[in-house]
Amino acid sequence: MYPDDRVLVGVINRRRDFELLHRQLWYRIPIMSAPLCVDTDYMAFYLSRTFKEQNGTISYYARRTGFELACRRDLLPDEPDHPRAAEMYFKLQFRTLERKMPPITNPSRRVISFIYTTWERFETARTVSDLYVRGRG
Repeated sequence: MYPDDRVLVGVINRRRDFELLHRQLWYRIPIMSAPLCVDTDYMAFYLSRTFKEQNGTISYYARRTGFELACRRDLLPDEPDHPRAAEMYFKLQFRTLERKMPPITNPSRRVISFIYTTWERFETARTVSDLYVRGRG
């Protein structure tokens, strides 16, 4: 881990998506709503209100080991009739899922979709605001 390693923070809104991450070690991002770059060293995961006690925290992260393009129906074969079944997704793969201790909190309740940051910022952050690069000036 180097201070300038790239970290992308993404949101997990559904328990099933967390289970896929936890058990199968992958995360999907729809191409149509993907950030500018998914070629990142690490991915961190912001948990939504679905996760009650962990709501609004970045409690997990993983080193990215690969990524590929895949059709949603191939990623989630149990949802063949989903309205976006034919759409393409980035499938990011990981070797292990790690706990972020202490978790990064979001006391300001800032809305999050994706955040780019560095390993140095991620490692020392206590709140989501700490992840952002501040302007020089």
